[in-house]
Amino acid sequence: MWTLVSRGWGCARTLARWATGAALGPAPSFGAAPESWPTCRLYSSAEFKEKLDMSRFPVENIRNFSIVAHVDHGKSTLADRLLELTGTIDKTKNNKQVLDKLQVERERGITVKAQTASLFHNCEGKQYLLNLIDTPGHVDFSYEVSRSLSACQGVLLVVDANEGIQAQTVANFFLAFEAQLSVIPVINKIDLKNADPERVENQIEKVFDIPSDECIKISAKLGTNVESVLQAVIERIPPPKVHRKNPLRALVFDSTFDQYRGVIANVALFDGVVSKGDKIVSAHTQKTYEVNEVGVLNPNEQPTHKLYAGQVGYLIAGMKNVTEAQIGDTLYLHKQPVEPLPGFKSAKPMVFAGMYPVDQSEYNNLKSAIEKLTLNDSSVTVHRDSSLALGAGWRLGFLGLLHMEVFNQRLELEYNASVILTTPTVPYKAVLSSSKLIKEYREKEITIINPAQFPDKSKVTEYLEPVVLGTIITPDEYTGKIMMLCEARRAVQKNMIFIDQNRVMLKYLFPLNEIVVDFYDSLKSLSSGYASFDYEDAGYQTAELVKMDILLNGNNVEELVTVVHKDKAHSIGKAICERLKDSLPRQLFEIAIQAAIGSKIIARETVKAYRKNVLAKCYGGDITRKMKLLKRQAEGKKKLRKIGNVEVPKDAFIKVLKTQSSK
Repeated sequence: MWTLVSRGWGCARTLARWATGAALGPAPSFGAAPESWPTCRLYSSAEFKEKLDMSRFPVENIRNFSIVAHVDHGKSTLADRLLELTGTIDKTKNNKQVLDKLQVERERGITVKAQTASLFHNCEGKQYLLNLIDTPGHVDFSYEVSRSLSACQGVLLVVDANEGIQAQTVANFFLAFEAQLSVIPVINKIDLKNADPERVENQIEKVFDIPSDECIKISAKLGTNVESVLQAVIERIPPPKVHRKNPLRALVFDSTFDQYRGVIANVALFDGVVSKGDKIVSAHTQKTYEVNEVGVLNPNEQPTHKLYAGQVGYLIAGMKNVTEAQIGDTLYLHKQPVEPLPGFKSAKPMVFAGMYPVDQSEYNNLKSAIEKLTLNDSSVTVHRDSSLALGAGWRLGFLGLLHMEVFNQRLELEYNASVILTTPTVPYKAVLSSSKLIKEYREKEITIINPAQFPDKSKVTEYLEPVVLGTIITPDEYTGKIMMLCEARRAVQKNMIFIDQNRVMLKYLFPLNEIVVDFYDSLKSLSSGYASFDYEDAGYQTAELVKMDILLNGNNVEELVTVVHKDKAHSIGKAICERLKDSLPRQLFEIAIQAAIGSKIIARETVKAYRKNVLAKCYGGDITRKMKLLKRQAEGKKKLRKIGNVEVPKDAFIKVLKTQSSK
C-alpha cells in the first residue's frame, strides 16, 4: 500500500492518475521558478505511519506478560488470537504462528526463539499498552523463557484441557514463581472431543496451589472466551514498578543481528527515558554508543520518538557484534552511571558435538554460516577442532539435543550447508592431583569437552560428571516400566507424587550422559507416547569414569575415543566394535577391532581377510603339498599385516560417529 503526499495543487492527483494508468490531462504549466514548484513524494504505508507517542501510556496502564506452556499446548495460537483481538494484525485464515518467524519453527510447529509484540487495547475508556512475549516450550530452550520472564510482571500458564499438566508446565510455573510473577492459569483446547477441563482444574489446584476458580477456559483455535484472557491480564497482572524521573536503566534481554543495521537489542526499561540521539553506555563492556533508532515491535518494528520506563521495545545503536549486546547487560546514559541490574546466569552448554564439512573445500562457507547463525543464537559455543579422518571442523556446545538438531536444520535451510555431526558428548570435569599440573593448567579443576583430551587416572584425584534433576509425568500404568528404565540409566529417585487418580510425577537425579542421546525415545516408546520429560541442571557429582580407546590392529583411532562409566564400558565398547565391523571394508589381511581401557582389552570383533584359494590346482596328491601352500600363504598374510595400514574410510566414520537417533 502506498500513500501520496503533495505540496501544491494537483500534483498528487496527477501522479495517482499516472500510477493507475488513467488518462492524464494536459501537463500543468508552472510560471514560478523550479525550486518553488509543487513537490510530490510516494510514501510506503509503513513510512507514512506517524511515529507513536509512547508518553500517552502512563505506567499504571502498562502490562508486561509472557505466555509459557509445555510443547504443543497452544501458546503461539493464543498469541495469534490476542494479536487479532487488539487489532495488531488483521483477522485472516492465514494467521498461524505469526510470531514464529523462522522457517524451522514453521516446519516443525515449535517455537525456538522468544518473540515480543506490543498490543494497544482499549478497556473501559482507557488505552492500555500490553507487551506480550511468546516463549518456547521445549526444555532445551528454557534459557529463552527465563530471559523473557525478567522483562515481565506476570505470565499466562497455558495447559492443554486434554493432556493436563506436563513436565515443562511444572518447570515453567516454578521459573515464574521464583521470579515472583503473577500467574494466570489458562486451560486451552476445551473444544476437543476428549477435553476434561475440570480434571485439569483439580490438577492445577493440587500441584500449583492455585484456586480452580482462577482458571480461564478457552479455545485459542476457535477464539472462544479469549477476551476474558485480556481482561485478566489487565486486572490480575500489576503494572511495572519503575521511575521515569530517574536516570536511564535498561535491561537487554534478547538480541538479533541485521547485516545492514547491526545489533537490534530487545530492552526492558526499568528507569528513565531513551530517545534517538542519546549517548548510552554498556555496563558490561563500558563502550559508548549513539542511539540510532528506538521503537516497539507491533509485531514488526515500529519506530517511536522515545521509550519510557516500564515499556518493552527495541534499540539500535550501531553495535557491530552480538557479543557487544550481552544478554543481561544494563544500558545507561553517558555520564549518568547507575547500579547495574542483576541480569542472568550465562547459558551453560549441556551437549557438545563435532561438526565438520562434508567436503573440505566447503570449510570457509561453513565457517561463515556458523558465524552468522551464532550471532542470532548466543547460547551456542564454538571451539575449533580437527580430525585426521574428517579434516578441519569445530566442536560446538548446545543447550540440548533438540537445540543441536534445530541449529543443524537452520544451517541447511538458511545457508544451504550440509555437515557431518558426530555423536553428542557432555562436559566432564577432573580434579588435578599435583601442584605441577595445577600450575600447567592454571586451575585445579579442568573441564573436558573433547574425549581425546581426557586426562589419565594417575594425574587426577577424582572425575566429575554433570547431573540433572529430571521430572517425568506419566499415566500410572507405565510407572513400573519407567522406573526400571531410570534405574538402568543410573538414576536416583528423589520423589514420587500422584497428581490425580491416574497420573504420577516422578523426580530423578540423572547423569546427563545417560539421557542425552536416546532416553527420550525410550521413554516415549515405553509409555506409548504419553509420558513427558523435563530436566534442569543440578551441578556435578563424583563418578567412576574411564577413557575407552578403539584400536584397529593395535593402532589407536583418536576420533573414536569415548568417555564412559566403568560399569557400562563393556556394553558400549562391544556396540562400537560391532558397528565398525559392519562399516569397515575387508582387506587382504585380517583386521582386529578392539575396545581398550588402558592396556586391558574389553571387547573385540574381527574383520576376516579376503582369501585366495591356493589349493585350487591341487586335485589330488600328498597332503604335505597342500600344507606347504597354506603355510606359505599364512606367512605372506602375516608379513602384509605388519606393513599394511588400515585407513578408515570417511563413510565408515560417518556411520559410527553420527548420532544414532533423532529426537
